[in-house]
Amino acid sequence: MQNILVTGGAGYIGSHACKALKAAGYQPVAFDNLSTGWAQAVQYGPLVEGDLLNPEAVKAAFDTYRPVAVMHFAALSLVGESMQKPEKYWRTNVNAALNLIEAAQAAECRAFIFSSTCATYGEHDGVRLDEETPQNPINAYGGSKRAIENILRDFDNSHGLRHVIFRYFNVAGADPQAEIGEQHVPETHLIPIVLDAISGKRPALTVYGTDYHTPDGTCIRDYIHVCDLVDAHILGLKRLLDGGESRIFNLGTGSGFSVREVIRAAEEATGQPVPWVEGARRAGDAASLVSGSARAMDELGWVARRSDLPTMIADAWRWHMKEGFVR
Repeated sequence: MQNILVTGGAGYIGSHACKALKAAGYQPVAFDNLSTGWAQAVQYGPLVEGDLLNPEAVKAAFDTYRPVAVMHFAALSLVGESMQKPEKYWRTNVNAALNLIEAAQAAECRAFIFSSTCATYGEHDGVRLDEETPQNPINAYGGSKRAIENILRDFDNSHGLRHVIFRYFNVAGADPQAEIGEQHVPETHLIPIVLDAISGKRPALTVYGTDYHTPDGTCIRDYIHVCDLVDAHILGLKRLLDGGESRIFNLGTGSGFSVREVIRAAEEATGQPVPWVEGARRAGDAASLVSGSARAMDELGWVARRSDLPTMIADAWRWHMKEGFVR
């Protein structure tokens, strides 16, 4: 069984990737410092507790497990924090990735899958974003991710480190069996915040702006089910292991949902009202961000099977009703 090193394997997306890897016949090895991840989420292979900022710890993981590929999810990812503390994001995200890339190169591990983001595009309000859309990130989170994309390009050109880069849109949902799910501290994603408001874990959802130039006045975002997202990663992995060239793919559905639509769908899925209050617009929030993901469908054969809003919310609610992870 081939080992795949999964950084951030104790986190939301990383743990779902580990489950998908196991089902596909690979052995996931989760590498995580547990600063935001959960040890209980590592259920499908070994956990290496370590920090990517420690080159010796990274090298030891390669020496011990000899992975044939890397899936790199670990990163700081709070946009607001990145605008207040850019040095933290540049130092942590880029240095960690460089340590990992250098270790993979030294170990002759030539397949690298990178978790990037639509935040690398910056502000293109109302435009369907595809892989050729100009990148102009407006915060250190998006900037650090774009920098890592550039590093991977350079290592491919110089050392043959082939890679697949996935630029995510809004990831949502949870494992349909509710073995793992989304749990951030603090929570910043819309759907779990909506479910928190329904269940009384917070008094109300704040809707930041209701006067955008959209059909109902609230922001529109492209949501993708976490299981569909990690399915694309398995396809990307197979592409690289079969000798495929480096490639960049957007991951979204091409359809957007407004905040009000998410609220209505959550009320229908749970049978309970969503308490919400109106707040002011947040700086930097675009009215609409929607992906063009034809490349992933055409070249990888990827299909988003669970990314309709009712399914994403129902899966998230099933997980939400569990106790979750406890530190």
